[in-house]
Amino acid sequence: MYDVDTALLRTFVVLAETKSFSRTGQRVGRSQSAVSSQIKRLEDNFGTLLIERDTRNVGLTPDGEKLLPYALEMVRMADAMLGRFREDDIEGEVRFGSPEDFATAFLPSILGPFAAAHPRVLLHVTCDLTLHLIEAFERGEQDLVIVKQDPRAGHPGARALWREDLVWVGPEHAALRAAPPLAEARASKPLPLVVSPAPCVYRARAIAALETIGTPWAIAFQSPSHAGCAAAVRAGLGYAVMPRGLVPAGLPVLSLAQGWPALNDAELCLLAATRLTEAGQALAAFIHTRASEAQADRLAAGAEG
Repeated sequence: MYDVDTALLRTFVVLAETKSFSRTGQRVGRSQSAVSSQIKRLEDNFGTLLIERDTRNVGLTPDGEKLLPYALEMVRMADAMLGRFREDDIEGEVRFGSPEDFATAFLPSILGPFAAAHPRVLLHVTCDLTLHLIEAFERGEQDLVIVKQDPRAGHPGARALWREDLVWVGPEHAALRAAPPLAEARASKPLPLVVSPAPCVYRARAIAALETIGTPWAIAFQSPSHAGCAAAVRAGLGYAVMPRGLVPAGLPVLSLAQGWPALNDAELCLLAATRLTEAGQALAAFIHTRASEAQADRLAAGAEG
């Protein structure tokens, strides 16, 4: 007997819309490899290819076109069913804070389904730098906040959600160079960095890694916005450290083989107020469930790879 996981159908529907594995990963809160793994599981389920792809294009096969209207309807019905049976169980308000890059990539797959399941819960969402989110949380202005931190120096009471694999990224032409930026930095001018304001774990990771290999550096561009930093890198203003799952299309990941130094992981954690309302407890549990699902997808993708 066969069954169909609606999570796989949801990923398929988003991929059919975005025609991009990376953008789909951002929408559904999964890594690019996890999206590939989910699509393969769906194809194995149906015993046919649903997606056709090459180095530049992603599209639906004829069987994928046949499946799409059924998938759309099943996802819609699943959301409606969940909302219908859970709409009266919880009500209240939750003040929730998140870093901007996490919000852009993952919140649609968390807050959207949560709001559909709990229509009586009013969410107040703030996007800001981790430092400001922690300060607001400690002042009692936030019930739940997601923060980025060094796993070895975490905020007291923070509950880990997942580790982030950090990578170096540069402008499009950087991937074609053997490692001249690092060589030039040692010989003549410092390596230009694109960073978020301090304190930022990605910024700290970049500086520590460069100092470990004796490479001079200088801040060339600073912005609290992930999109702003990506635009600066794309414009050739400098190099940045980003989570692998949040590297925008068109920015190459620079390899260790090119001489780029290894980076320690960062960690995404959840801070929760001591006395959460029932609505706050429900959101915290939902976030942890989605994080566990994402971790399971990454492990499955790694095993298949």
